[in-house]
Amino acid sequence: MAGQKTDERDVLLGRRIAEHRKRSKLTQRAVADSFGMSAAQLQKYEKGVNQISAIHLAILSRLTNTPVSDFLDGIPHPDPMMERGFCESGQQAYSAEPWSDLARAFAKQCVETFTESQRRELSAAVEALSRELKS
Repeated sequence: MAGQKTDERDVLLGRRIAEHRKRSKLTQRAVADSFGMSAAQLQKYEKGVNQISAIHLAILSRLTNTPVSDFLDGIPHPDPMMERGFCESGQQAYSAEPWSDLARAFAKQCVETFTESQRRELSAAVEALSRELKS
């Protein structure tokens, strides 16, 4: 997330990332390899020098068997007055098109991050989920 300023929230999140990685007995190298980056870059995330992407946080969540919410719970919101999100009124439900945009963005990130074997496994999991939701 180049160019983004970091703050104490990134430092707190970084500490949690390091704690969960160590608790799962994973090295920085192993996690960095799964992200497709250097261990030095992962170290920057863990120190709060750089902001971690949501995709990388999701991958780390899977690697450590830790819900993403465990990384984020209790991290203060930058503006305490903004409790409802980014709009003053309630947010509308997603339509099919925003989900398609999300799926395209996620697929692009998967192609750039995962091996072909990992992508096949993910695809099979999504198909299984789709079948379960239809039954």
